[in-house]
Amino acid sequence: MPVVQIITTGGTIASRIDPATGAAFPVMAPELLAQIPQLNRCAELRLDEFALVPSFDMTPAIVARLAKSIRAFLADGQVDGVVVTHGTDTMEESAFALDLLLDCEAPVVVTGAMRNASQPGSDGPRNLASVVRAAASRNLRGLGVTVVMNDQVHAARYVTKSHTTATDTMTSPGVGPIGTIDDAGVWLGWIPSRLARLPLVEPETRVYLIRMAAGMDDLFLRAALEAGARGVVIEGSGAGHMPGNWKPALSALLASGMPVVLTSRCGRGRVVPIYSGDLGGITLREMGVTAAGDLSGIKARVALMFALGAGWSNDELKSYFVQAAANDEVSVIASQQSGPIA
Repeated sequence: MPVVQIITTGGTIASRIDPATGAAFPVMAPELLAQIPQLNRCAELRLDEFALVPSFDMTPAIVARLAKSIRAFLADGQVDGVVVTHGTDTMEESAFALDLLLDCEAPVVVTGAMRNASQPGSDGPRNLASVVRAAASRNLRGLGVTVVMNDQVHAARYVTKSHTTATDTMTSPGVGPIGTIDDAGVWLGWIPSRLARLPLVEPETRVYLIRMAAGMDDLFLRAALEAGARGVVIEGSGAGHMPGNWKPALSALLASGMPVVLTSRCGRGRVVPIYSGDLGGITLREMGVTAAGDLSGIKARVALMFALGAGWSNDELKSYFVQAAANDEVSVIASQQSGPIA
């Protein structure tokens, strides 16, 4: 049988309710797996309790250590796939960071749950069953890191948490899942393009995400400059615009040599320079702001953190995001195929 390494990091999938307090608390991984004895029919399972961290406390630095652990498990060629259990709040950031840092053929699949083990209709056991099938399937080899929730397979590049409590919260706006999972196997509909890998280094922590809102002044831009931030990602409006009254502060950021990366707050679509004016997209490009294509603000921040951690220059950073924007519409349609589940 395929060998699947399960790495637990915490989150709702690893929690149940304490009757005395009514609050969820983490359980040990063996207890989690004991709920689903059928998993042993799909693969030979190995278990590593990497961490018990609620995902709202997960950091890119922890994910960097997780990436090193995954590399070590895959190094001897005895593991066919890796499963990472993770809370859903920041799952998209961790999955995307792993996708940037890992360069392996073996499937690396992230999953979690929206309902803990004590709640009626807990989705954790089903998600675990599906993710083990996915990690054991040859169909996901070479596709990078994916997220499996609600029997859907999502590319790390596009997936996001879209609802606070619903079990179908993980979606890929604008593109949809790349595949589905049923009791017969793993079915692919299309294969996404991937961004170039980034060095596995300690990420630069002083990178900040600022979201534009109507009537908002430039306080956060000025604060970033005064506090010695190393980089800023701005979620602009529409296809990538900022309020005109931000221009002096933005100019000061750029003059200091700080990289400023532009994304859109829309959630779908890509940054496109259309308007000039004070801080329309064309003006921002001419000023030296770097557009991040279709990346969300939080994912552009993850990429910028690791690129800065590797000591990349502004020219190298700009080249990376230009390349990302150039291939953000590229995908390969795959004929549907079913992978073995055992």
